[in-house]
Amino acid sequence: MSETDGTAGQGTAAALSTAARAWWHTLAVRERRLVLAAGTVLGLFLTWSLAVQPAWRSIDRAAAERNALEAQWQTMQRLAAEAQQLRAAPPVSQEQALAALQAAAARLGSAGRLTLQGDRAVLTLNGVGTHALRDWLAEARTGARAQPVEAKLSRTAAGYVGTLVMVIGGGP
Repeated sequence: MSETDGTAGQGTAAALSTAARAWWHTLAVRERRLVLAAGTVLGLFLTWSLAVQPAWRSIDRAAAERNALEAQWQTMQRLAAEAQQLRAAPPVSQEQALAALQAAAARLGSAGRLTLQGDRAVLTLNGVGTHALRDWLAEARTGARAQPVEAKLSRTAAGYVGTLVMVIGGGP
């Protein structure tokens, strides 16, 4: 920026200031009070809009966000405790794991068919409900120490249809 640009900017500001003062002195006392009142209202509105209201909204949302985070934390703690229990549980033999999986599949009735392929069990589902599938997975995890490694499921009006591959014996 050259020196003449700075001088021109100062000259414009000085000219505007002079013009504003001249305009202010032309106003009657009543008009000056009205302009001051309008300026005060505008200043308060801007202070509210830019400083107070955003902070107020953040405070209002903080309690709900804190509750949601607390619920997530409790879920994580519960899952960590469950994982620790599963790690501490004594291992089951291959025969016990297969028997547990077959017993769990038998509870699904004709909606679930279990096929064994080495260290993997393939559960074929045909119209299994959400709760029944959840219970089967929980029983497979705790009773057989089986872990799901692949799932190809779709939801229909009758329930879940597809296949679920579980590895038996602690992982691939």
